[in-house]
Amino acid sequence: MSLKPRRVDFSASWKLIRETLEGVITCGAVQRVIWNERFSDVYKLCTAVPEPHGDSLYKCTKEFLEEHVKKLLKEINDGGEENMLELYHKHWDLYNTGASYLNQLYGYLNNTYIKKQRISDADITYGIYSDADCLLEMGELAKDTWKTLMIDPLKDKLVQLVLQEITKDRHGYNVNQTVIHSVVTSLVDVSEYKKKNPLELYQAVFENPFLKQTGDFYRQETARLKAECSCPEYLEKVIQKLDNENFRSRKFLHSTSYKKVTTEVQSRMVADIISYLHGECKDMVINEQKRDMSNMYQLLKSINKGLDKLVKEMEEHIKTQGLSAVSSRKNDPGFVDAMLTVHSKYKELIQEVFSNDKAFTGALDKASSAVINKASISSESSNSSSKAPELLAKYCDNLLKKSTKGVGDTEIDDKLSGSITIFKYLEDKDVFQRFYSRYLARRLIYSQSASMDAEESMITKLKQACGYEFTSKLHRMFTDVSVSGDLVNNFNQFIRNREVNLGISFTILVFQAGAWPITQQNSITFHIPSELEYSVQLFERFYHNRFNGRKLTWMQSHSTVEIKLSYLKKPYIVSMSTFQMACLLPFEVSDEQHFSEIKESTNLPEKELVKQMQSLVDSKLVIVAEGPVNENSMFHLNMNYSNKRTKFKIMAAVQKETPQEVEATHCAVDEDRKLYLQAAIVRIMKARKTIKHNELIHEVIKQATSRFSPNISMIKKSIESLIDKEYLKRETGTTDLYSYIA
Repeated sequence: MSLKPRRVDFSASWKLIRETLEGVITCGAVQRVIWNERFSDVYKLCTAVPEPHGDSLYKCTKEFLEEHVKKLLKEINDGGEENMLELYHKHWDLYNTGASYLNQLYGYLNNTYIKKQRISDADITYGIYSDADCLLEMGELAKDTWKTLMIDPLKDKLVQLVLQEITKDRHGYNVNQTVIHSVVTSLVDVSEYKKKNPLELYQAVFENPFLKQTGDFYRQETARLKAECSCPEYLEKVIQKLDNENFRSRKFLHSTSYKKVTTEVQSRMVADIISYLHGECKDMVINEQKRDMSNMYQLLKSINKGLDKLVKEMEEHIKTQGLSAVSSRKNDPGFVDAMLTVHSKYKELIQEVFSNDKAFTGALDKASSAVINKASISSESSNSSSKAPELLAKYCDNLLKKSTKGVGDTEIDDKLSGSITIFKYLEDKDVFQRFYSRYLARRLIYSQSASMDAEESMITKLKQACGYEFTSKLHRMFTDVSVSGDLVNNFNQFIRNREVNLGISFTILVFQAGAWPITQQNSITFHIPSELEYSVQLFERFYHNRFNGRKLTWMQSHSTVEIKLSYLKKPYIVSMSTFQMACLLPFEVSDEQHFSEIKESTNLPEKELVKQMQSLVDSKLVIVAEGPVNENSMFHLNMNYSNKRTKFKIMAAVQKETPQEVEATHCAVDEDRKLYLQAAIVRIMKARKTIKHNELIHEVIKQATSRFSPNISMIKKSIESLIDKEYLKRETGTTDLYSYIA
């Protein structure tokens, strides 16, 4: 075939093309040879000389399509209302397929004549021209013709019949899914070529009436089910209705309608009666009806603020259960296990019932925090707040001590991880830090740690939760213990080199004063026993030679010794404090000692001596003549003492924490807080230069929250203190504006 343009008889060519179009548009049998010839005829008409016949071909084809659609419209109308949907589906299915073939046959006309005269997409998109001004390709023209001559006349009747069929489907009757889906999607297909609002016809003609009918239907269903069913049954029915409607949407509708239908059903069956559903939440939560709560959650989560009531009730319930669980353990470290049990229970419930929804996880956090940080009394001092930090530190201490029996390493690690869960809820983390460091110091000094690996693991967990600054002193304590070990080895080498015999086994711990939360009580005086004096002097000489300029302060109140009792029927090795040993040594020269004689020998204050002698009496190594220990007591060495163990300790009593020590710890926390707040204020002022009072308070609280919850009065006192120290000043003529003094 020659591609050279030539003269063409349009009438003769159109006659042949029209005959072929009859078969194409009805999907009839068109032979390949005929198809190729018609394709060539379209090309010849578009390239004819002296003038192409593209416009005439376009016009005649349009008239042919209009004539064909009118003929089909008559057939559908003549078929009656009862057959309308089936006939429409049958003719549309053939016509739509034929239109795609027609578009292929007219490919050259589309690519030359139509595209050259077509308006750009940008002009249509930005509103210079509309889709109506656009010249259509043949496939698009065919669909537009169907829309104008078939859908527009029949749309009201078609939609009415489709809605009737969908209503039948809702009531359980069988309907022809293929037919309904074909009718509905034809409203989309005929306009899909449009650049602007391709779904406008579908939405206006079908979707809007369908959504209105759906709303009316489920409004009636809601009233019926609410009257017939209990709330749990109603929830089950609604979920079933939603599933059914969702499936129905996928059978009949365009994909853009799925969510709209679901929203409409939810609006009628859930949002419209939200107050009724909210009223049922409390009983469900209190009785922990998991299935019902899950159904309620599933329905309310898609409603704006629908979950607020359920979340609030869950938070209150967890708080109530938590307070009930710990009410009998307010002063017992066992409160941690009780709280962890509650926390674990509701964490699993939230995961199972609410799919770990953030709102419910937040409710668990708020409730747990409220229980753990519940204040016991109202005051400004730190010891007025919850005892949780102190009890949690004691709980960890009990886990990490050697005294822990019947508990495996894995269980201890799990419990320590649980303690971190409680720790994260603490507001006064600095109180926990103080107590934990004191207990850690005791474990390290008295070698009471069950496992150094467990100790380090706990500190690592704390560092991950609060950062390095929080645990820096704890790390330094471990470093000191390690360094002290090396120091003892060097001292032993020192005395071996000088061939010195100390007469005792002497081990020492040297710590940095700033890292350890222990202090020597200034009121305690003490005469070091002669048995220890030479060792102490020799170590001081060794230490000062090695570290010139450093000062050693002996903490005798924290020292321990092991002595051998050889005066009884069998020998015993007893671990005791240095003070206890000093009180016991006078009995080497006499089995009977008066309180005043022991006081003169040890030089201990009367109060401290009473405490130490009482511990020896309690251990039954020493017998007091009568009554409690006092300055008039006479003591006798118990020559009949016996013990099942040949090696034991009697220093537990003097190691026990006193109320005064607890109070001192809280006071130390208060002092630390004052310094922390002052440092925070200076940092803020240095960065801002000037700031208003309320803004400064807000910034300080924001910075301090990770360590503790500061009260406003403490912040105000810190501000006044810094003004007195001339770090900042009030601006002249104002009462709430501060300036930083560089």
